Amino acid sequence: MVMDLESGVVSEKNAKKDSWKTILMMAYQSLGVVYGELGTSPLYVYRNTFAEEDISHSKSNDEIYGVLSFVFWTLTIVPLLKYIFIVLKADDNGEGGTFALYSLLCRHARVSSLPNTQLADSELTEYKMNVLGPSSQQSFGFKLKSALEKRRVLQKFLLVLALIGTCMVIGDGILTPAISVLSAVSGLEHTMAKEHHQYIVIPIACVVLICLFALQHYGTHRIGFLFAPIVIVWLLCISVIGLYNIIHWNPRVYRAISPRYMFQFLKKTQKGGWMSLGGIMLCITGSEAMFADLGHFSQLSIKIAFTFMVYPSLLLAYMGQAAYLSQHHPSSNEHPIGFYVSVPDKLKWPVLIIAVLAAVVGSQAIITGTFSIIKQCSALGCFPRVKIIHTSSKVHGQIYIPEVNWILMLLCLAVTLGFRDTKRLGHASGLAVITVMLVTTCLMSLVIVLCWHRSVFLAIGFIFFFGTIESLYFSASLIKFLEGAWVPIAISLVFLIVMYVWHYGTLKKFEFDIQNKVSINWLLSLGRSLGIVRVRGIGVVQTELVSGIPGIFTHFVTNIPAFHQVLVFLCIKHVPVPHVRPEERFLIGRIDTSEYRLYRCIARYGYRDVHKDDVEFENDLICSIAEFIRSGTPQSSDCKLDFDTDGEKMSVVGTSSNHEDRIQMAETDNDEDSEELYQASDTREIRSPAPVQLRKRVRFILPESPKINTDAMEELHDLREAREGGVAYIIGRSHMKSKQGSSMLKRVSIDFIYEFLRKNSREADFPVGLSHSSSTLEVGMMYLV
Repeated sequence: MVMDLESGVVSEKNAKKDSWKTILMMAYQSLGVVYGELGTSPLYVYRNTFAEEDISHSKSNDEIYGVLSFVFWTLTIVPLLKYIFIVLKADDNGEGGTFALYSLLCRHARVSSLPNTQLADSELTEYKMNVLGPSSQQSFGFKLKSALEKRRVLQKFLLVLALIGTCMVIGDGILTPAISVLSAVSGLEHTMAKEHHQYIVIPIACVVLICLFALQHYGTHRIGFLFAPIVIVWLLCISVIGLYNIIHWNPRVYRAISPRYMFQFLKKTQKGGWMSLGGIMLCITGSEAMFADLGHFSQLSIKIAFTFMVYPSLLLAYMGQAAYLSQHHPSSNEHPIGFYVSVPDKLKWPVLIIAVLAAVVGSQAIITGTFSIIKQCSALGCFPRVKIIHTSSKVHGQIYIPEVNWILMLLCLAVTLGFRDTKRLGHASGLAVITVMLVTTCLMSLVIVLCWHRSVFLAIGFIFFFGTIESLYFSASLIKFLEGAWVPIAISLVFLIVMYVWHYGTLKKFEFDIQNKVSINWLLSLGRSLGIVRVRGIGVVQTELVSGIPGIFTHFVTNIPAFHQVLVFLCIKHVPVPHVRPEERFLIGRIDTSEYRLYRCIARYGYRDVHKDDVEFENDLICSIAEFIRSGTPQSSDCKLDFDTDGEKMSVVGTSSNHEDRIQMAETDNDEDSEELYQASDTREIRSPAPVQLRKRVRFILPESPKINTDAMEELHDLREAREGGVAYIIGRSHMKSKQGSSMLKRVSIDFIYEFLRKNSREADFPVGLSHSSSTLEVGMMYLV
């Protein structure tokens, strides 16, 4: 007994050791993914801050200490206090970002972007996580929840607020690579004549940006192991240089931490000091990445990396620059402003190389983040369909979107060549960054009330404290509208129009489908008048409806009075959770009685789920229907849950690949080897008599128990034979047009913008693509909305 207790203690210690080892490894990896942008901010903060004439020509240290005090408290309040201690706790089942907050609110307040929610969705495991239970009906949170669910205006406002934050993230993905790379390459200006540096710096920056975007299709998993070491070397480099400058130039610079220097700074500089806040605010660029990239790391690993590595390194870097500037007062003539002026001459070239590499790493992180958030928007019906390529089969979240990548590259090169300096790029980037933070603050205050069920005064205190600070920086950035701040507004406005019009068109299309869906009785009665026949095979009908027969199918059968012996109405639905577990993937139901062999399948995906390839999904779909047939018999009750959707009984069925105790399907060539395989198997199975004309033979391998009745066996036989006959996909190709008498705004939105986006985006398809052995039937239909 003593030995057992000792071994238990040892194993517990080893488990804790392994856990901490994993956390520290994740903290190490997060340095290269999360903190590249935040870590390179010392390259341009002081340069943009002292760009104001009222400050740059000053001969006093008060302004330098005042800027350092602002930098210190801004880094402490926003990234450390707001994100590390509060916002990171508002994760959506481990995922973060603007859309994660929005999906969290959608689940608690029932305000989905599309009205296709079902009772079954609320029973998903991840849907129920982070739910603290219903709040009191007298509480403010309950009243706010009721108001959101009843009023479409508030739902649209919440959606637009989330889209604004998303669009600003996309704008940041354009501006951050430009300002980071240009600031890093600007170190060359100290090695050449001033009148020639633009002819060298700008082309080199453009070449670096082109190479950066051109390498995106390879994915970061191949060179990602270099990211963390580069950022670590960079942070150590700026820390050592900062410590050297503090000791060598001004050991008492730490006094600037006192808040009184901020008030003295604003009192002395007045309007110029207020306008310079837009440059100071750049010290927190990249803070949103700590929350947005939460899905790749744990909360604790991100907190450890920032608290013990990033935060002290940045403080030393900014204090070192302030110490140098206190002895070399910033001036546009004698002492140029910037990061490299504080670097010792012997280290300029090594630091320049490390800075360029760190800028590339930081830019890579924001580009990958832009791809991820566009994927989320597309999954929830708020962005045109694009081609998404997963560049790694092992690392989750490594995606590449070709169309978006080249658009980002062209816009990034355009702003680089258009501005040609970091001053105006800083104004533009600052506005994008602070807008995203304001949106996060607003959504976070709603999360505190609706999701955490905390006091409304706590939410008001949160939005008042952080919102006031961020609004001050926002006003300082917005005042630079004509000096570059208009760029993120223009970019975001274009993307906002695209996203909202696409969402509006998707919603109208969905409403048209609901209004024009037909009942199964109408379809069956139509068969007698048209002489509809059933042909061999499985027909999979694409639909966005979770109940009823879509109008696109009735349009098909009235023109071609025949459909397959087994018909499946497949709906691919994205639910407001990051992931749907494989055992909860499918909702299967039977339309009318079993004799008609009509089934409804709803495949549910989270906004971060990776879709399977065509063959694997096809097999999972058919096995799930077979499992529904077996489990839905009166003699068995293995179905997980039952739900009623317009009279249709739906059951949750997981994928067969994750459950060995469920029906498995095997396909073999029609030859002697496959016949031996059938006879060699002693497992209960349903198989065909091996007709010669079939290319493939299909068998269902059944578990030993429970027993299946005769009707279910016949239904499984029909499903197997239909699978051997092949799978045909019936896909609708819709064209939308506004009705006569519609307003001018609606006609422009639907007839021009939405239709243009539809024609130039990827066609609506299954999450699988179509296998080479499957046939495709496309049905065109005009939607008058």
